[in-house]
Amino acid sequence: MKVLGIIPARFASTRFPGKPLALIGGVPLIQRVVERCRKAKSLSDVIVATDDTRIWEAVQNFCQVEMTRPEHPSGSDRIAEVAARCACDAVVNIQGDEPLIDPTVIDAVALALNDNEMSTAATTIRGADEYDNPNVVKVVVNAAGRALYFSRRTIPYLREAASRSANEQLAAFPFLKHLGIYGYRRETLLRLVRYPVSPLENAEKLEQLRALENGIGIAVVKVDYDSVGVDLPEDVGRVEKLISHRSNTD
Repeated sequence: MKVLGIIPARFASTRFPGKPLALIGGVPLIQRVVERCRKAKSLSDVIVATDDTRIWEAVQNFCQVEMTRPEHPSGSDRIAEVAARCACDAVVNIQGDEPLIDPTVIDAVALALNDNEMSTAATTIRGADEYDNPNVVKVVVNAAGRALYFSRRTIPYLREAASRSANEQLAAFPFLKHLGIYGYRRETLLRLVRYPVSPLENAEKLEQLRALENGIGIAVVKVDYDSVGVDLPEDVGRVEKLISHRSNTD
């Protein structure tokens, strides 16, 4: 199976304009992500998908980059435009703000596409600070490991433990945090973006709910990895320290 890794990259981030080009230890953030993706064994190639000429000009120095239309409502819609003009069997959508993405997570998500139309990853929530945080998306799965629902609310509701503290509830049930990486069979992706934005997707502002509402199953790979993203300018220093620490211990 030929699998492409596609990284959507927008310049006009509300909280951090120009984020893909922000320097992390002297290297653009998007380049850091590309370098991690290239360590994944499952990807035939890595492509950056952008709607901004500034990103296009910078990225062409180190990676294939494709211009896309600016009006896409989600990252999936953006990468679908690229996938439609590429010869491949499947695509992995990698977030462009995770310069420490683990290549083995990419490989696990890609491998799940052998038996599924769509895939993603999740990890166990370990901290009470994430338990009630609407920016931490939760997922519940069925016995086969496929997603039942994603929500910004804490799910499931523990009826018998509802009055207990967050730490006690975390000890009572393995709550799952969704990681923002997606795998798609190519034809599934192209079919998905033809559907309109769905009611649940619009309510929760979670693009993966469009797939569930239209009957596309999502395999959820459980991994021992937690994402470290660059959401705000103040995250740059924190990530630089992590990269420096890893370099010193390798």
